Amino acid sequence: MKQENITAVYGAAHGIKGILDEVFYDIGKEDAFELELLKTTPSSALGSCRYKLKNAEDDETDYKRLLEVFKKYDIRYFFYNGGNDSMDTCNKISKYMQKSGYECRVMGVPKTIDNDLFGTDHCPGYGSAAKYIATSFMEVYHDARVYDTGMVTVLEVMGRNAGWLTAASALAAAKGNGPDLIYLPELVFDMDKFLADVERVYKEKKKVIVAVSEGAKLADGRYVADSGVRDSFGHAQLGGVAITLANIVKEKLGCKVRGIEFSLLQRCAAHCGSLTDVNESYEAGRTAVQKAVEGVTDYMVGFERAPGSEYKCNMKLLPLDSVANTEKKVPREWINEEGNFVTQEFIDYALPLIQGETRPLLVDGLPRFANLKKVLVEKR
Repeated sequence: MKQENITAVYGAAHGIKGILDEVFYDIGKEDAFELELLKTTPSSALGSCRYKLKNAEDDETDYKRLLEVFKKYDIRYFFYNGGNDSMDTCNKISKYMQKSGYECRVMGVPKTIDNDLFGTDHCPGYGSAAKYIATSFMEVYHDARVYDTGMVTVLEVMGRNAGWLTAASALAAAKGNGPDLIYLPELVFDMDKFLADVERVYKEKKKVIVAVSEGAKLADGRYVADSGVRDSFGHAQLGGVAITLANIVKEKLGCKVRGIEFSLLQRCAAHCGSLTDVNESYEAGRTAVQKAVEGVTDYMVGFERAPGSEYKCNMKLLPLDSVANTEKKVPREWINEEGNFVTQEFIDYALPLIQGETRPLLVDGLPRFANLKKVLVEKR
């Protein structure tokens, strides 16, 4: 809204669906105070969607509609915020607008706690989620030791094919209050090996804490917790691996076992946000706008870590077609040889990303989140 050649700023309700359905919020009519509160407000203020654009070569229906709406509202800058699927959407729209000869500068803005976007050192959202996960593991660590009886605690962390979030539990272990075993989806999950690992630690300590990715996958390709349900992108709907493994461990060892699924908590814990993450998230969006106004299009903003012992990240631009649908996974060399923990290299990578605290404004002891008016733009 500070750019002279941008006359209006619209927010699309529920992502690309809002454009197709012609439902826009006039961001210029929001209070500046409320917009500032977005920095410490969880979730997606404008809503999100799970809608996959078909390839334009196969079906141009959605693209023709998008072009129609863009022309109708004179939309000349398009910023799309999200992860792999969102960058795929952004890339497809960018290419179609170019092919159609419609001048519209398209920029992808990364945002995914999964931290799996190609080409960028890390993704906005990851540092805060990692901070919450590490903190929660440290808290569970103490509570799991209250009683003098043996117990195995299995904690399930988000991560379908990339284990960045689950690996963050190692930050708690680095402080002496974390998991004994960590299993990432980058490696095949061996049930017999898992049970042997748990039994070994249990015999030694009588207390075992396990971190496991929701995307833990068996040698035959099946997810340990595959429900059989698929979303519009064809992704398996996961969840329940902690309970599944807890039941198997209980049958094997006969001890007290608890399965815990963080679920949505790990992606909406604004009370445990990383200031580094929030500042970098804001800078990513600001850079996207700045570059678009300068004439850049068809890129995603990314982070490049500067060399040296002191943490510093610089902004860089990545071609959208190199980012779309390309997953970045935890390097094999950052996973220990046994496949049940991570190495110091991961700790050194992740620790700077969780630094600093950002707290929501408190009113009567409870967080005051952004309350947008969401004034609808009159249809044309």
